Amino acid sequence: MTSSITMKREVSGTAEEVVERVTNVLKAEGFGVLTRIDFHSKMKEKLGKDLPPVVILGACNPSLAYEAYQANTDVAALLPCNAVVREIGSGKCSVELAKPSGMMTMLGNANLVKLAATADDVLARALAKV
Repeated sequence: MTSSITMKREVSGTAEEVVERVTNVLKAEGFGVLTRIDFHSKMKEKLGKDLPPVVILGACNPSLAYEAYQANTDVAALLPCNAVVREIGSGKCSVELAKPSGMMTMLGNANLVKLAATADDVLARALAKV
């Protein structure tokens, strides 16, 4: 399933297993994980609210990010690409990847959208392998 800003699929496994799989397939496609936010833990810590596991990974392909930054330095506000793993129950997780082209559309630069479409293709391939 895709929208204008995300690509998404359901997979089997616990959140930690799926985070590891996502990290590995992203790495194989040239994306490194720069950040990890355990969103559910932060909501518990800050608000005392319980959520099923939700992990946000900040992923970056250095070559594509550099090229985008050279085209328009405003792109830095939209980096890195987010990969979300949400435990949805019954041994299943939703994996949601931000579509770079959807994010770049905000900057109104057709060249950036075209470059981001390349990243979309790579991320779609990675998502299919999770």
